[in-house]
Amino acid sequence: MIRASRPPGGRRSCAISPFPRMAGPRRVRGASRAIGINLDIKILHIKRLLEAPKPPTAAGRGRPHDPRRAAGGAPHSPQQHPRSQRTGTTPRRHDHRTTESRSVTTRQLLELAFSSGRTGAGPATWGQRAIWDAVRRLPPADAPRCNIATAAPLDPGLPLPVLLAALERLLHLHDSLHTRLLPDEAGGLRQLVDGEGALDVHLWPAGEHEDPAELGTRLHEELAAQPFDTATQWPVRVGAVTAGGLVRHISLVLSHTAVDGSGMSRLVADLSALCLGSSPEELAELREPSQQPLEEAEFQTSERGLRRDAGARKQFVRKLRLGPPRLFPSRPLLPTTAEPARFPNAVLRSPALPRAVERVAARHRVSTGSVLLAATAAMTARLAGSTEAVLNVVVNNRFLPELANAVGVIAGDGLFHLPDATAEFGEVVRRTHAAAIGTYRHAYYDRLALAAEIDRLTAEGVQLADRSCVFNDTRELLPAPAAPGEEHTTLSWPVDFEPRPGLTYALDALQSAEALSLAMTADPAVLPRPAMERFLYGIEELILTEAAAPTDGAAVRA
Repeated sequence: MIRASRPPGGRRSCAISPFPRMAGPRRVRGASRAIGINLDIKILHIKRLLEAPKPPTAAGRGRPHDPRRAAGGAPHSPQQHPRSQRTGTTPRRHDHRTTESRSVTTRQLLELAFSSGRTGAGPATWGQRAIWDAVRRLPPADAPRCNIATAAPLDPGLPLPVLLAALERLLHLHDSLHTRLLPDEAGGLRQLVDGEGALDVHLWPAGEHEDPAELGTRLHEELAAQPFDTATQWPVRVGAVTAGGLVRHISLVLSHTAVDGSGMSRLVADLSALCLGSSPEELAELREPSQQPLEEAEFQTSERGLRRDAGARKQFVRKLRLGPPRLFPSRPLLPTTAEPARFPNAVLRSPALPRAVERVAARHRVSTGSVLLAATAAMTARLAGSTEAVLNVVVNNRFLPELANAVGVIAGDGLFHLPDATAEFGEVVRRTHAAAIGTYRHAYYDRLALAAEIDRLTAEGVQLADRSCVFNDTRELLPAPAAPGEEHTTLSWPVDFEPRPGLTYALDALQSAEALSLAMTADPAVLPRPAMERFLYGIEELILTEAAAPTDGAAVRA
């Protein structure tokens, strides 16, 4: 995934966001026997565009095989000018010329042929259907908000043939990259895995006086701003900036129907390993067991899968019936002509929090994620004037062995309900940990079936818990921007977002080498900026105070 800041905290339009408790993109170092160079792949910026610029007119796409097209070259011998699918004639070049100083560069569209891959068809997975349904309900201009994208500089650089070979092998490793989604006549959704086709690679050679990082950022934003047609396109597009004969910047953009945050993390790790010379067979053996989307769908429609779905939804609805129907006071009605206020995004960056979170977790023998969740629940109850908290918690669902290394849409939403959230904080931490385990255990289910059940209960007049507060621990997946030299807590307001119906707030936890960041996006009619400040500083104060409290002689391991 490669997404972030997303910008942090503001991405609920697709109902899923990148996820907690997962292995994030890792820095990969090593010497490749094939190319004899050191490779240092650094994931610097992961971004899901929430306010995308207008898509450019030339949109590349991964294409399934079409027999009317001319035969392609070898799997990793790209063709720069594929024949048109419609006419069989050579189309106009997808070249874009840019002039800067005394440099002139020409952007190219390379076609990477793919063949002899796995193929098949079957029902879509729960995750594929949920995201596909969410995207189709969005206005076309908003669809790119559901893309998951990453961009990374490659230093000192990578030969283009090595990258192309690794991309071709990546397609063989993960079926979700060459899978299309098509509605069926019964109103359902089916997945079609193509065994051959082509992947477009957008190549931008940097001129003598051009900065590859700057060009890479521009290319990345263009590619991420384009929607996917998942019925006709493969759900992946690639951009690369070259300089001095080497790829110096890479961009990956995927449809959310193909990956979630944890899946993108695995994808980045696998691409790094393939660039360093690993084979798909070696990686597949290391990842066993790891279901492909068709295999996951087969499990979901099995007797065991249906039992898991029914049990998880039963627990979710039970908590819905127990929680308060509204945490915060109702927002005032606006005149019909009034424009809803944009949602501000606040980022608290605390160099003191990482060590404090570790101390509190060690003291109470819980996970660091439970400490952050407990503080979030406590502040939610305080600001709402309630004794309890209900949070929609993003769960990566990789605790199932067969899904631990899967590249697909596995993550889901768990409902976390904590009565007496305003008790002594140490007690809240311990009870949060116990309640969170149940939340994670029951977050893998058919979300469309749950939505239908909620609609039915609502129509019957059943009061259900408030689900408008969202918590997402992305520390291991999404690195916060570095800010060397900052030794004190800071609060910034980097961006405002379009209103999100049904959202009170979304809170993300992000980690950098120097600090822990809390990124919060909120409805200003419910939580105005002063309340957001109290919320974020309150989380920090709860944890720092608990970390500094006497331990009655017990050893605290930090």
